[in-house]
Amino acid sequence: MNLGFIGTGNIVSDVITGISKSKISYKKIIISPRNKKKAQSLKRKFKKITIAKDNQEVINNSDWVFLGVLPQVGEKILPQLKFKNKQIIISFISTLNYSKLKKLIKKRLAIIRAIPMPPIRLGKGPVAIFPPNKKVKNFFNKIGITIEINNEKLSKNFWAISGTMAPFFELLNTLSKWLAKKKLNKIESQKYVVYLYSALADLAVKNVSSPLDVLVKESQTPGGLNWEGINELRKSGYYKKLEKVVNKIHKRL
Repeated sequence: MNLGFIGTGNIVSDVITGISKSKISYKKIIISPRNKKKAQSLKRKFKKITIAKDNQEVINNSDWVFLGVLPQVGEKILPQLKFKNKQIIISFISTLNYSKLKKLIKKRLAIIRAIPMPPIRLGKGPVAIFPPNKKVKNFFNKIGITIEINNEKLSKNFWAISGTMAPFFELLNTLSKWLAKKKLNKIESQKYVVYLYSALADLAVKNVSSPLDVLVKESQTPGGLNWEGINELRKSGYYKKLEKVVNKIHKRL
């Protein structure tokens, strides 16, 4: 099986890295030359990568085609491309919905929308897909955890949550800098914060079948440090503001 990628941005690089380090069986990966520097970098890192001369060559030589370009670029280039029979098309393009993709591709093919996250390069993280597809589900389960969506309207909710990655890292950054201001070593400060939140995430994953309310309750005692922390944040409207931010992101989709 040959895997083709149109676009060589960050998320495509993350997916290719995850695939290349996984046990997924494939013959080769063909990538577009859109970002020459990044394409060459990927080729140097992984033996099975070939750089195509253009997007059409990617399609001509691929069984599965992954779309990882900006929405405006996708709308411009997709109608110009000739896809092959029986190809599987997997789109990472956030604001091009299923019906729009069908019109742009102009061929009756299996089209799947997917939402991979940066940790996929480590073989971790959720990948939401629509519509459900057994082959694609099994594929992404080898480099993460596949979440199948039965209603495309619901996929917007997952895209919206994906817009909180940078705010999460800024939270870690803020706490690390606070520690460093207290005359602690910058690297040690960052290490403490990162490993703390990584461990907390592991705890949440281990208890993924239970409501998160349970962990919220168990991690605090009345009058304790975490009790004060969460109550001060609630008083400041932090969590309501977070919900408003996600709603604003959602409206863009």
